[in-house]
Amino acid sequence: MTGQKGPKTSSPLFTTDCGERWAWRFFIPFPESFPDLPSSILKKPAHNHGKTPPGFRLAPPPPSVAPMRPAAIRLACAALLAFAGQLTLALAAETPRPSHGIAMHGEPALPADFTHLPYANPDAPKGGRLSIGFQGTFDSLNPFNLKAGSTAQGLNTNVFQTLMVRSLDEPFTLYGLIAQSIETDEAREQLTFRLDPRARFSDGTPITAEDVLFTFELLKTKGRPQQRAAYGQVKKIEAKDTRTISYDLSGADDRELPLTLALMPVLSKKHADADRFAETSLDIPVASGPYRIESIKPGELLILKRNPDYWAKDLPIHRGLFNFDEIRIEYFRDAAALYEAFKGGLVDYREETNPTRWLTGYDFPAMKNGKLAKASLPLGVPKGMTGFAFNTRRPLFKDVRLREALGLMFDFEWVNAKLYGGLYSRTKSFFDESELSSHGHPASAHERALLAPFPNAVRADILEGQWSPPKTDGTGRDRTAARRALDLLKEAGFVLNEGVLVERATGKPFEFEIMVTDRNQERLALNYAESLKRIGVTARVRLVDEVQYQRRRQKFEFDMMLGFWAASASPGAEQRGRWGSSSATQEASFNLTGAASPAIDAMIAAILNAKSKADFTDAVRALDRVLLSGFYIVPLYHAPDQWFAYSTALARPERSAQFAAPLFGATLDTWWRKAP
Repeated sequence: MTGQKGPKTSSPLFTTDCGERWAWRFFIPFPESFPDLPSSILKKPAHNHGKTPPGFRLAPPPPSVAPMRPAAIRLACAALLAFAGQLTLALAAETPRPSHGIAMHGEPALPADFTHLPYANPDAPKGGRLSIGFQGTFDSLNPFNLKAGSTAQGLNTNVFQTLMVRSLDEPFTLYGLIAQSIETDEAREQLTFRLDPRARFSDGTPITAEDVLFTFELLKTKGRPQQRAAYGQVKKIEAKDTRTISYDLSGADDRELPLTLALMPVLSKKHADADRFAETSLDIPVASGPYRIESIKPGELLILKRNPDYWAKDLPIHRGLFNFDEIRIEYFRDAAALYEAFKGGLVDYREETNPTRWLTGYDFPAMKNGKLAKASLPLGVPKGMTGFAFNTRRPLFKDVRLREALGLMFDFEWVNAKLYGGLYSRTKSFFDESELSSHGHPASAHERALLAPFPNAVRADILEGQWSPPKTDGTGRDRTAARRALDLLKEAGFVLNEGVLVERATGKPFEFEIMVTDRNQERLALNYAESLKRIGVTARVRLVDEVQYQRRRQKFEFDMMLGFWAASASPGAEQRGRWGSSSATQEASFNLTGAASPAIDAMIAAILNAKSKADFTDAVRALDRVLLSGFYIVPLYHAPDQWFAYSTALARPERSAQFAAPLFGATLDTWWRKAP
């Protein structure tokens, strides 16, 4: 019934002329289709000029209809009108209707006539320059293909934009941008976008359905692994006209897929070179965002200039955003150089991840004289996971008992006190400090049902919510953890031989390498390696430059490395790229550990198919339990807040006399430069 309006009493589906002699075809409703209708009404036929409505079966017309008495006519009218009202509601519920937004669960928080995002200042002044810095380098301006090289940061949202955009105040809700509206059915198997007729690329050409089709096919075959995986689930895509694109998603069993497709960037078919898409290129792209690339210095500098003709500058979704006339993005080879650039006023903003520096490193003159300041904001999203990742593709790390044993030797209490001033909290879950965390929560009946087909996937203590990372006495020499680790290693086939851990069967020493990319990682890894020596394990720490680090990470050429898995308030399809079996062998995926488990795949599928918030929470907790039981990483720690420092020449919105911060933390998109 897609495309039909809900039936009214004057529509061709029904007649209110109850004296009519039943000349139309008759349809009898299935009782299970309309459980709220009285049985007396269900016995009465409805009639229709067209095809059989949903929930009905065709009934042969009676051979003759005797004249009806007035009282009988009135009763028949009442029955038919009541029946028509019920059918109207049923059809309205089934018929997709265009909407200004879509939420993963429930409805969007903002109405169709919202004027601006709640964390933006709609009256923010425009002008000035923002200078930001990143560690690393770049040799490509293509952020959509990992094989294209090291891509310049700062291009997404500023230069390239998507069909719809997230509200950072909601777990996972999208509102229209290039796509003016979205339309999907209850099962989320049919999807339609209607493009905004005002949408333009930076050269003034309109954005059309052909551009969307072109981008879809290009990213499906040559895009990032997660894009190829998601777009490959689409059964059919079709341009209905120049502004309308429809997708057939039947069989995907993925309720998040419409949102994933809504976050697709749109590239210009006229300007994008499909044949050279996978090659490294510094050609300045023609895109649809509020900024255009003004100039570049390969590997070092990128300057973005506001597009004065940006088509969406007055849309409510962007009111109060993208306030700087120019964005200067400079690249630094190491973290120390980036920090010094901030101290010297060359960079306006930096997020701090080093607690020692946060405690003691911000007492330089520019902070004291008020040119720079620092702030701490709470984050509303789960804290995510940072840890030493085991590459389980290596035979050395196949045994889960061995991985658990090595994890026991990380002395968080000593590290936090001696290296980080006690600022960190130990991470206990992949979705820590949120309702999605399994820590401290016994599995619900629904979780147990999800996990039942995989009886060995979750340990008993984790199933009951009783597991936590080991806690030491903080001396750096706690013997309890070491004894437990050696017991587990013995079960896995390793024994101590003159202070060296060896494989019992071969006598081969237990040795591996930890790959790191900066001095902070190196210091932490060296401390961990020292702890491992206490049980006879040799862990060599290898510091590599950014280029080599990325190449080895993408090809999984490492034994162990530090990894970070940011946690969304609405985890979904990205979990496939991190933990799904198909991503374990997919080069450049984010499945650092090589996890490949039917239980993990099933829990991710349950997350994507959850229709209610309760079922979704249970599915995420079940996934958390499976990941924790696999001991794929050595859990480290997290900061309770977002730490950042900034130039006081910048301003940001306020809420109740406090800094406005959406659910996901501070975002520079909402900031502006104060008048001189």
